[in-house]
Amino acid sequence: MQTDKKNHWETVYETKSPEQVSWTQEVPKTSLDFINSFKLEKTAKIIDIGGGDSKLVDYLLEEGYENITVLDISAKALEKAQKRLGAKAKKATWIISDITAFKPETVYDIWHDRATFHFLTTPEKIQKYIETATKAVNGFLIIGTFSENGPLKCSGLDITQYSQDNLATEFSEAFEKISCLNEDHKTPFDTFQNFLFCSFRKK
Repeated sequence: MQTDKKNHWETVYETKSPEQVSWTQEVPKTSLDFINSFKLEKTAKIIDIGGGDSKLVDYLLEEGYENITVLDISAKALEKAQKRLGAKAKKATWIISDITAFKPETVYDIWHDRATFHFLTTPEKIQKYIETATKAVNGFLIIGTFSENGPLKCSGLDITQYSQDNLATEFSEAFEKISCLNEDHKTPFDTFQNFLFCSFRKK
């Protein structure tokens, strides 16, 4: 099953350009706003879960953040990001892993996830993710998922939709909710997907 999932994402990133996938964002403004709202030092350890070839790492490096890790199941996605960044790619750490198999060796100040958590559709996988985040984070969590008004699938895969209450409940054992917002993401195809973003603080 893990291999199927990995193959799915390798194929997506191998065969499609950023303009051909719905999640592409030119500027990840909401994510940056949340990260900067925590007012941490530029030395804060930040991990972007399922970062793929997202430009979040570009903007964080530009803003002077020094300890950025990007994790994705797809080696191809991370290669694309590294190629785009050129020499700057050496300033970040790159990890190829399925999030449910990830064994963190570092404790992070900020865990950012835009659109990975909602791909977990079984209680076991969801629980595994929460346990990993709980172990790996000593500061803040930012989770972006499809809202209850968002799509039911992405990239041909089923997803789990969330409301603010449902998302807060999932993480409530170790994290307290700070704030949530809903956002319409405009895809490269001029359609809209409704996202829910919530930030949390480790208890």
